[in-house]
Amino acid sequence: MYFSIIIPVFNRPEEVKELLESLAHSNFTEDFEVVIVEDGSSFPSENVVDSYKSKLNISYYMKCNSGPGDSRNFGMNLAKGDYFLIFDSDCIIPNNYLSEVSKQLKLQYIDCFGGPDKALTSFSNIQRAINFSMTSFLTTGGIRGGSEKIDHFQPRSFNMGLSKKAFQASGGFGNIHPGEDPDLCIRLWNLGFETKLFPNAFVYHKRRIDWENFYLQVNKFGKARPILNSWYPEHNKLTYFFPSLFILGFFVSIFLLIFSQDLPLKLYFIYFFILFVTSSIQNRSLIIGYLAVRATWKQFLGYGLGFMESFFKIIILKQKPEVAFPELFFKL
Repeated sequence: MYFSIIIPVFNRPEEVKELLESLAHSNFTEDFEVVIVEDGSSFPSENVVDSYKSKLNISYYMKCNSGPGDSRNFGMNLAKGDYFLIFDSDCIIPNNYLSEVSKQLKLQYIDCFGGPDKALTSFSNIQRAINFSMTSFLTTGGIRGGSEKIDHFQPRSFNMGLSKKAFQASGGFGNIHPGEDPDLCIRLWNLGFETKLFPNAFVYHKRRIDWENFYLQVNKFGKARPILNSWYPEHNKLTYFFPSLFILGFFVSIFLLIFSQDLPLKLYFIYFFILFVTSSIQNRSLIIGYLAVRATWKQFLGYGLGFMESFFKIIILKQKPEVAFPELFFKL
């Protein structure tokens, strides 16, 4: 089995440098290639890539901007491998990652897998807090943090494996973003392919993001979900509504204070206190504990409001997704 590592990048040469440096220290003894796809960047990574050509087998391609999904497809079409490993440019790869994936595929071959993301102690406090909010069982059910209690695991494209066979059969990623990874997973299921979580094949996801951009990102996640639900109603789940219900419930609990009913609000404070304690212990920092509460609120608020807006436009008004939310679709 020959691995081709596919990395789309947009204006992030420093990220690419960290990622390639981590791959250069891989303990994997077999050959593999790295395919960098520059997605119409104004600040290209070519010089960074050139500096690693003596350490890694790298191919570098520049193309017009068409989004990460199409850039991954572009890279997979040109790659030489029979199995593709897909990373975001802001990931740092543990030295045993390739060995772990190879071991798992030999034990039980699967055409599509996903792995968790973790945070290094060298990450900023905000990065570690956001990582907690995105991966904790208390917030997302642990689907990004390695939970195995999932019937149909949907790999995320920051850390994803895809066989050449599955890529060719499915046509790869679509033009929605975000949401291109669950869209691909569902299409793979409908074609008879299976997906699986490899809990030990994790990456360090160094999200370079501030609070405003984090809110905008999760808001787009929320908008994308009703679109996917409209495309694939058989895979709709009640859990997708939870962030919206959480936000609505919070504001209802505030309203109930008018009638001296404070129990619902107390339950919210208990939940946030548990988050604070858990994150503080896990990260060994009270500051990160506080920031994790803030990140979780922004995550639920952004996703919940985005989901409600999209649900109204897509499910109730029956608007076309490309018309309702053109910002979620790249022109291919």
